[in-house]
Amino acid sequence: MSNESEDLKVLYTNRFGQEEAQRTDLWQVLCSDFFQKWVPRDAVVLDVAAGHCEFINNIRAGRKIAVDLNPDVKVRAAADVETHNVRSDAMTEIADASVDRVFISNFFEHVPREVIVSTLVEVRRVLKPGGKLMILQPNVRYCAKDYWMFFDHITPVDDRALVEALHATGYDVDTCIPRFLPYTTKSRLPSGPGLVRLYLKIPLAWRFLGAQAFVVATPSKA
Repeated sequence: MSNESEDLKVLYTNRFGQEEAQRTDLWQVLCSDFFQKWVPRDAVVLDVAAGHCEFINNIRAGRKIAVDLNPDVKVRAAADVETHNVRSDAMTEIADASVDRVFISNFFEHVPREVIVSTLVEVRRVLKPGGKLMILQPNVRYCAKDYWMFFDHITPVDDRALVEALHATGYDVDTCIPRFLPYTTKSRLPSGPGLVRLYLKIPLAWRFLGAQAFVVATPSKA
């Protein structure tokens, strides 16, 4: 096991260990009531930097794949999820044009700009024609005060810069919601499943509480 992988394991165990049950409940609702509408039930879905696999475990799909450098991904993934310990910009075990949907959540703030670009290029390689990239990303435009509360945040990203990076790497942006979810599960997002469902049904609330952007993009045809 590399030192980098071991460091990731320790860091995220310390950060999320106390709130795992809450995060599981949260992601069950987010997937069933919001993200699922972007994912056909027979789709091949790839979760990049899958972490604790909250998204990929709870989304319904024909084939589910999780990629992460953290070796814990193999333990966190459900039985129906394939796992690969590889870099986000070197997913050599994933074939060209083999994936219908790619999901990336809370990742780009942890890596240098050049890795953001190389990851977007790599995702474009594995996406099928007409496939979609879904990104959930802390939006520094609305959470600048707390953006650096996490030791491993190194790159500030906002919705406008993310859209620009997508265009530069060959994507068309289909949807951009600058303010969607609150910044962290430690913030003002209601913790109970019923309250989360209510929050998702009231986009007006997103404008006041949301500090993460949600972006959907498709590889350009040209």
